[in-house]
Amino acid sequence: MRPRDREFARRLEDRLLAFSREKRALPGIHEPSNRTAFLEQLLESIHRVRFVQTIRARELSGRRCDPTDDLFDPLKAAMLHERNGDVEEAFWLVFLFVHFGRHARAGWRYAREVYGRLGEGGSWNWARVSSDPSAFRAWLHAHQAELQREGAPRGFGNHRKYQSLDAYSPTGTGAAVETYVAWVNPPRTHRQLMDQAYQHADRDRRKAFDDLYKSMDVVASFGRTARFDYLTMVGKLGLAQIEPGSTYMQGSTGPLKGARLLFGEHARAAHLDAWLVELEAELGVGMQVLEDALCNWQKSPETFIPFRG
Repeated sequence: MRPRDREFARRLEDRLLAFSREKRALPGIHEPSNRTAFLEQLLESIHRVRFVQTIRARELSGRRCDPTDDLFDPLKAAMLHERNGDVEEAFWLVFLFVHFGRHARAGWRYAREVYGRLGEGGSWNWARVSSDPSAFRAWLHAHQAELQREGAPRGFGNHRKYQSLDAYSPTGTGAAVETYVAWVNPPRTHRQLMDQAYQHADRDRRKAFDDLYKSMDVVASFGRTARFDYLTMVGKLGLAQIEPGSTYMQGSTGPLKGARLLFGEHARAAHLDAWLVELEAELGVGMQVLEDALCNWQKSPETFIPFRG
């Protein structure tokens, strides 16, 4: 544990123990080793979430926006586009960031090569894709073999490892892109979509997040994790006034296992969501931190292991 984290960890531990003693039992952290590992995962998740804010404050190279450059990074590109006032392209790059993910060996190759049209000229930017998603699907179909060529590391990120590049299958990349465009529903903009959700929720950031999360069920292959990751990142980048008010246990795997380990093996997902809202109110770390920490803690509940991806 980092020295500067120790005092904060002690405060979190006091709150965890008080919650377990006074509000709802947390049998999963009864053993000191389990409790220490969980606290370290909470701290690791806090650092990971705050890292986005750290990056936003830095100077970023324009090469991060160039899909012909190996330095291309869709998240940093989104930050640069937002700084330059092109928020629509920023939203689109967040979608690509989540959809493709970062592969352990291939990095951002899929996102870079698809966005950059394999160096053919131009890019599949938001203006181009949203005006003609069927043309994007046709291009993807024609170039799928090249994108998946032998000898080059390839693959989606860890959260998307079962995703397909297929242009025309119901759950492939082509369907994901076309249904995402339909969800935004041009000529409505991303910003208008987010603002409408915020106003409809009476300016309640958590209610707006929940409404958008539910509405995204029309986006092909965007299940619970992808929707949660997309909307939390949109909120962290300041692109919309939203934040999660729940960990969205329904449909999760790792976070649900972690929550059941914490509260008891037979707890129902719907109950766990409510209990985690209570716990987060006690800890004050944010729902994304709690969700992320539970997911990683359940992989090694007795010993802290940092997980990436």
